[in-house]
Amino acid sequence: MDKGVYALALKNSCSEVRIGALGVREFAAGWHIYVGSARGSGGLARVERHRRLALLRDRPPRWHIDYLLLDSHFAPSVVVTAVTNRDCECDLARAIGGAHISGFGCSDCTCPSHLFFRPGDPVSELLDAFVGLDLDARIETIKHEGSVQ
Repeated sequence: MDKGVYALALKNSCSEVRIGALGVREFAAGWHIYVGSARGSGGLARVERHRRLALLRDRPPRWHIDYLLLDSHFAPSVVVTAVTNRDCECDLARAIGGAHISGFGCSDCTCPSHLFFRPGDPVSELLDAFVGLDLDARIETIKHEGSVQ
């Protein structure tokens, strides 16, 4: 299985969501970008796990991102992936930067967050961030049933 890094863009309406030990967080309507590593044993199959959870909502949350994937206000819309052996998840998070949800998805590093907010479609910005890190980005639209409330 290919290993790498990814950025998952979720479109959402205004909402409040309890994110495990982080507590209740407010989310403005727009787009949230989650940066993740896929260097573990499953590699980039982790992205498929996210897609399945959002679609089936068939298990309890384990990671911070799971709370958003299980919430009806959030819909994963696009994922940008890159196959790489480099440990560059934090580099990608820094390259995206900007407005963020403090402490989200970064319990194993010193980054302020791995979840970022944009009021508009972030796809071109994500592609630029991947290119800026010399990563060969692949973009995929995620089809989902239903819509963000």
